[in-house]
Amino acid sequence: MTGTCSRIAMKCIPLSVLNRVAGQKIRLILLGMAVAVFTTVCAPFPITGALPVEAAQFQGTVDFQHLTGKWVRTDGGYVLELRDFKNDGSVKAAYFNPRPINVSSAEVHKIKDKINIFVELRDINYPGSKYNLRYHPKTDRLLGTYFQAVDRQLFEVEFVRTK
Repeated sequence: MTGTCSRIAMKCIPLSVLNRVAGQKIRLILLGMAVAVFTTVCAPFPITGALPVEAAQFQGTVDFQHLTGKWVRTDGGYVLELRDFKNDGSVKAAYFNPRPINVSSAEVHKIKDKINIFVELRDINYPGSKYNLRYHPKTDRLLGTYFQAVDRQLFEVEFVRTK
């Protein structure tokens, strides 16, 4: 049996045990890195749908009507339709893939001159999938993330307005 000797305990550890422990450490390091990236990317967009206190407090009326319309995801033809924006941050949203998918909640908020849109889906194969998007006025696009709840994966997405 081949092994490696510990300098502290002066005991031999079988390579299979050492490899298993090293593999666990590598997995933990990779998991930590993934959490750090996820946290960095999603920090302005909470996945839970809960908004920071300052986001929920409006400083006067904000008009989001210019976002009304159909938006198509550039990587697959998924359609997000936004309409009926209210001053309390609520918005009517519809989602199609290509058939309608139930939207359980949709919110829009302006935080530090940036417009953020949150959409949660609740339907078959969409048990809590979430979009966290930010409007980019210079390019008239919605950019952000899509949390695919079934596989628990996070994707960067982009929507363009349909003409």
